[in-house]
Amino acid sequence: MIHETLKARLNLNAVMRNLEDLPLLDSETADLIQSWEIALRFSVLGGVSARLGFHSGRCAYQCGSSEPVDVILFFLSHGHLNAMFDERSNPIPLKGFGRLGFLKNEFPKVTKRLEYFLKPTPVLLEDEEYVRVNTALSLYTAVHAVCELAALDPVGTKVAAQMPAGIIQLSVLPEGPHAHIRYDGRGGAVAFKGVAETPSAVLTIENCATANALFNGKLDGFSAIALGAIRMKGIVPMIENTNLILDRIPLYLQ
Repeated sequence: MIHETLKARLNLNAVMRNLEDLPLLDSETADLIQSWEIALRFSVLGGVSARLGFHSGRCAYQCGSSEPVDVILFFLSHGHLNAMFDERSNPIPLKGFGRLGFLKNEFPKVTKRLEYFLKPTPVLLEDEEYVRVNTALSLYTAVHAVCELAALDPVGTKVAAQMPAGIIQLSVLPEGPHAHIRYDGRGGAVAFKGVAETPSAVLTIENCATANALFNGKLDGFSAIALGAIRMKGIVPMIENTNLILDRIPLYLQ
């Protein structure tokens, strides 16, 4: 039960959330949504829900929002939602029957574009622009995944409970992407994009190529630290404990 719930929360709050940033990173996605004026809600019976709003060429993601929507996609369980992400099932439309054409023909173009950037191949990683987008989305997925794992994963909750209140900054030099995680000292965590003003610990990666190799398992983190490609300062144990939580992601997302 916890596995399906956590996987569903990761699928929505860590993976699907990237639709908010994809148009800013990829011109093809920006062109696809340019004329969209629509809001969708993904809602699981007694569980997670999220709102995607498309307006004026931008996408806004909101977790658990009660704001009005044009389309409601309902799921009987977290497993039902996960089956949709695995392309083994379909949602139940509760609202927006007049938008079924959009859901069938237009919206999948954007989700497929997201999948394209989140599932790299050796050939795709030879393209510098692809690497730039994949690196940013991988970082954003990771920091938001930490928050879900800290809340529900058996190991993640134990690690997070030992974390002091403070902020971990994760940055790829020289121009980003940047993201940070704020721990509340009570086991909770919230993720943000951008640079924190007063981080407790900072992890920097020398460039996008190194970050991408690290995120895609092509580079050993310890070796990169020894070579100076990755640097840590501040309360380093906070970074090390965050890495323990990050190691749990593959148990839920492939």
